[in-house]
This record gives sequence, structure tokens and C-alpha cells, in this order.
Amino acid sequence: MLDQGASPQTPKIPGGRQGGVPRLTRRKPVEMLVAEGGQGEGGELRRSLGLWQLTMISIGATLGTGIFVVLGEAVPDAGPAVIVSFVLAGLTALFSAFSYAELAGTIPVAGSSYSYAYATMGELVAWVCGWCLLLEYGVSVAAVAVGWGQYIDELLHGTLGLNLPQALSAPPGEGGLFNVPALVVVLLAMAFLLGGARESARANTVMVTVKVIALLLFCAVAAAGIRAGNYQPFMPLGMAGVSAAGATLFFSYIGFDAASTAGEEAKDPQRDLPRAILLSLVLVTALYCLVAAVAVGALPWHRFEGSEAALSGILHNVTGQGFWPTLLAFGAVVAIASVVLTVLYGQTRILFAMSRDGLVPAVFSKVDPRSGTPRANTVIVSAFCGTLAAAVPLGNLADATSIGTLFAFGLVNVAVIVLRRTRPEMRRAFRVPLSPLFPLVGLGLCLWMMFSLDAVTWGVFGAWMAVGAVVYFGYGIRRSRLRTAPDPASTEE
Repeated sequence: MLDQGASPQTPKIPGGRQGGVPRLTRRKPVEMLVAEGGQGEGGELRRSLGLWQLTMISIGATLGTGIFVVLGEAVPDAGPAVIVSFVLAGLTALFSAFSYAELAGTIPVAGSSYSYAYATMGELVAWVCGWCLLLEYGVSVAAVAVGWGQYIDELLHGTLGLNLPQALSAPPGEGGLFNVPALVVVLLAMAFLLGGARESARANTVMVTVKVIALLLFCAVAAAGIRAGNYQPFMPLGMAGVSAAGATLFFSYIGFDAASTAGEEAKDPQRDLPRAILLSLVLVTALYCLVAAVAVGALPWHRFEGSEAALSGILHNVTGQGFWPTLLAFGAVVAIASVVLTVLYGQTRILFAMSRDGLVPAVFSKVDPRSGTPRANTVIVSAFCGTLAAAVPLGNLADATSIGTLFAFGLVNVAVIVLRRTRPEMRRAFRVPLSPLFPLVGLGLCLWMMFSLDAVTWGVFGAWMAVGAVVYFGYGIRRSRLRTAPDPASTEE
């Protein structure tokens, strides 16, 4: 529930001796996190975002990915019960969203779950969480950019009768040499972000409006093709298929936490961040389920196999015309571009927080005094994500992103419980209902969905964690700005 008038100011607690605290478990006090808000190398982030912009950031980062890109991969696993898979993934996200809402209102900083873990479980856990977020945000930008290129091809074919050359529209391993459209959309998003947070938020709001209209239009047109027999059998591959599809579709909920990365650019973060997170998730889940129900009703589930632009194909089958698929392709191009924009935004702000703590190079926290944005950070991240998008197949990217997200979300649920115990006196703008039950349920669901993913995905995740360990112990632990600072951990018990 919302606690009106909550404030981030909390009683200052005594600092313990850093020498008596293990380096891996040193925590960053909440007061220090809040005091640093907006400060970077050479400038400050600007507080220019209200509730509407924050909600649009979360919707922009979430809505579109699962429906426009991953639906074709999930339906063959679950059949018509993909609707249940969306609900399952949405519930998993909702329990974690409660935890995000509480912590975002209590610790309104740019680092999202990385900063929450730093304040509650120590530096090593914070690093692991931040490293997972790099996987979640960075790789999802690349994966979504790949889907954007597929809809660009659909749009060109419908309007001009042209198709992109295979060599320039697919990555190596899928018949191409370099996915140019995927790189282009990342660079376009970079250009918006370099203009400033307010300007990016305005562009995102326009794009969110377009994609909501496009999805509602799909439902209205495709509903004419619904056949009751397409829902039978409803669960052809059993609950195991529903669970596997749900784990894959969780990729489509990545982004509801994007508003939490804007904690240092929000006008009233304690009030607006919790509301933006929960409101965006509810709206996105409702629209996902509506579109999925219409899609599987209009097309037999076994025909989704191998289709990464399934909605356009459904409209073509229902109407027999090229106009509607072309119109939807335009909506998808705009929708997916907004996901790239907002998720890339979140990635840069997480790296900003990690850099300010000394765990990654200082270049990522350098703020341009004129635009109030981390320009070098934005350029570096965009170049990396764009290159990744042009070289790696979509399926592997989506599952790797899901496991990193689930791991980070699980840590957020733990962080809520820990902060309730160690700092019960803090004022909270939002409180998770029935805590610690809801956070524990959220943690359990995250673990369940993680173990629904295949061994290859776990292998990729393990390799990513190994690389992260090398980076942390080779660089971060020795350059952490908390290495000489007092840590209150010993006094919080």
C-alpha cells in the first residue's frame, strides 16, 4: 500500500569500522546512496520525469517484445495455453514488481536492483546482481533489435514490394553476414538518448501510443478469424510446456523495472516510481493476454512454428489483403524501436551507478554538463549492443536474457526482506503486501522459471557469471569506493 508523504530521509546510523567488515560483504548505506543521487563525473543527471513519463518508460521497455517477437517461439511449446503462460509469467513479474515498488520508493537511485542489493546484501551480491542486469538489459536490446529488422523487411515488402538482402538482414549462422537493420535501430535510440532524458521520454510516449493502437487494431481485425476449434486441445503439451513457454515469455516482461533506473531523474521518485512500476505491469499483462487469445484463436497453434512475425501472418490469413499486415508491421517497427530506446536507457543508468561506485571504469559515470546525460556511457553501450545484435541469433539471446532477469529479480525479493529486518524504522512510500510472504513467493517463482530453462541457457549463464567473477576480482574489488569508507553492517544487526 502507498504511504503518502513518505520521505527518503531516515535516521542516520553509526558507521562501523571498515577494517572489521569483510570486503565482499561491505554494504553501502541507504543514506549514502540517496545523497549521491544524480551526481556523476563532471555533472549531474537532471530531474525532469513525472509519473506519466515514468509509466511510459516502463511500458515502452516492456510492451511489444513478447507479442511481436517471441510469441512465435512460445506457442509451439504451450499451444493455445500460451495465454496461461503469459499469465504465469505476468504473476512471476508481479510479485517481483511489488518488491521493486517498495525498494524504488525507499532507495530512489539510478542503479535499480544493483543498488538495492548493495544496501542490503553487500558488495559481492550487488556485483552479481549488476552483472545480471548487464545481461538482462544489454542482451535484450540486441535481441529486440533483431526482431525490429524482421518487421522492417515486412514493411518494405508490403509497401514497396522489396525485401532486404539476406546477407545484410541476418547474423552469421542464419544465412547472413551482418544484420544492418538491428544495428541501425540501436544507433537511432542512441541519438535520442544523447539529446537528454526529457526529450527521449517525449519520443517514447509517442511510440508507446502508436504501438498500443496497433495491437488493439490487430485484435479488432483478427477477431473475425477466430475459430473455436483452434483452442482444442487447449494444453497439448501439458503443464511442462506451459511452464517452458512461460519462462521464455518472461522475456516479454523485461522492462517493467525500467522506471526504477530513472530514480535520479524523477521529479518525485518516492511517490511516482512505485506507481509507475505497478501500473505499467498491469496494463501490459492485460494487453498481452488479449492479443495472445486472439492470435491462437485465429491461427492453429502448430502453424506458429518458426514464425517470428506471427501477427502479420495472421492478419494476412484472416483478411487476404496486404494492407493490414503492412499497417501492423509499421506499428511493430515503432513498438520495438521504443523497447530498444527505453531498455538501452536503463542499461546506461545501471552502468552509471556501478561506475560511480568504482566497480566499472569512471567513463561510464561521466555526465555531460550541457545535456545532463552520460554521453560516453551511451555511445559505448550502444556500440556494444548494436554489434551484438548484428552477430547473434535471436533465440539464444532471448533465453539468456530471461535467466539473467530472473536471477536479478530473485535478489530484489530477498533485498526487501533483508531491509525490512535491518532497517525497520525507514519510511517507505510503498510496502509489499503480506511481507515476507509475497517476496518469498516471488523468489520461489523466479527460481521455478529459471529451472524451466534448458541446459544450454544455464551454460551461457554460468559462463557469463564466470566472466563477471574475473572482472570483479581483477578490477572492481580493488577500485571500490567503499574500500576505505565506514560500513554500518556491524551495527545493523
